[in-house]
Amino acid sequence: MRLDVLCIGDTVVDAFIRLQNAEIHCDINDEKCTISLPFGAKVPYENATVLYGVGNSANAAVSIARLGLKSALLADMGNDEYGIKSKKSLENESVNTSLISLHDNIPTNYHYVLWYKDERTILVKHYPYPREFDFDNIPDCEFLYLSSLGADTISYHSKIAGWLNKNPKTKLVFQPGTFQMQIGKKVLEEIYHRTHVFICNIQEAQYILETAETDIKKLLEKIHKLGPKIVLITDGPKGAYMYNDGKAYFLNIYPDIKPPFERTGAGDAFASTFTAALCYDLSPLEALTWGPINSMNVVQHVGAQEGLLTKDKIMEYLKNAPLEYRPKEI
Repeated sequence: MRLDVLCIGDTVVDAFIRLQNAEIHCDINDEKCTISLPFGAKVPYENATVLYGVGNSANAAVSIARLGLKSALLADMGNDEYGIKSKKSLENESVNTSLISLHDNIPTNYHYVLWYKDERTILVKHYPYPREFDFDNIPDCEFLYLSSLGADTISYHSKIAGWLNKNPKTKLVFQPGTFQMQIGKKVLEEIYHRTHVFICNIQEAQYILETAETDIKKLLEKIHKLGPKIVLITDGPKGAYMYNDGKAYFLNIYPDIKPPFERTGAGDAFASTFTAALCYDLSPLEALTWGPINSMNVVQHVGAQEGLLTKDKIMEYLKNAPLEYRPKEI
């Protein structure tokens, strides 16, 4: 089996609960916001939507498959209703699921997404899985896409790094999840050193680097010094930045076709679409123009997968892009 991209990461079920009323409190100084609900009360909600087979790496696998490439997901789930439905959902999206392990007596990860206006707060829980996959059985792939894994996976990351060292032709795309940022860059030194493409947002870059630095070029350069060849840092609706071959670039977001509906998965869409463009032998600068298009469309739908585009639709949006939609060196 030859793959374009093998995605590794935890898979979850997302239950979106759309709230009718809530209070948002923001700190003007550091832009941190909190959501408040009445304590000890019955709080009405508008509707609930359950999505199976999602999560950073699962979303990437679906995105890459929808863009016409061969993707697979290596993940652990429970051998329960949620795990079986998640696996089937991925298969329906043409993702190869032969590397997914379903475990008896361990539940599938299940998250609750409190959705208010166009933003969300996610209540997360990751179960510890045996992580018994034999990495000698990993198929040949051009890219390995690594993202969010649970807190029981330090040794698992070492196995991934070992496989990468034995397979130097495979390029690593690293989009770190919460735990991967929390354990620190020193613990994942081998992963950072082996990374070809690294993606995070500005706040995550500051957290990883343990700095309050706001100069984007310095953040890009500091991440680059950890090992990644190409560094991408997103800044939400303000745009995205890239560092490659000693140069830094900025690209505005692709103009929204209408106001965002729900923002889950925008980062996954950006990262996976950039990866897919590289699979099609585009340059990093060309790939940079693909990512924001998929992000733009994903936020028009509920969840991270419904709005993912095909390659033809990406090309159509590129053809109709405004003249100013071009990467600019900074």
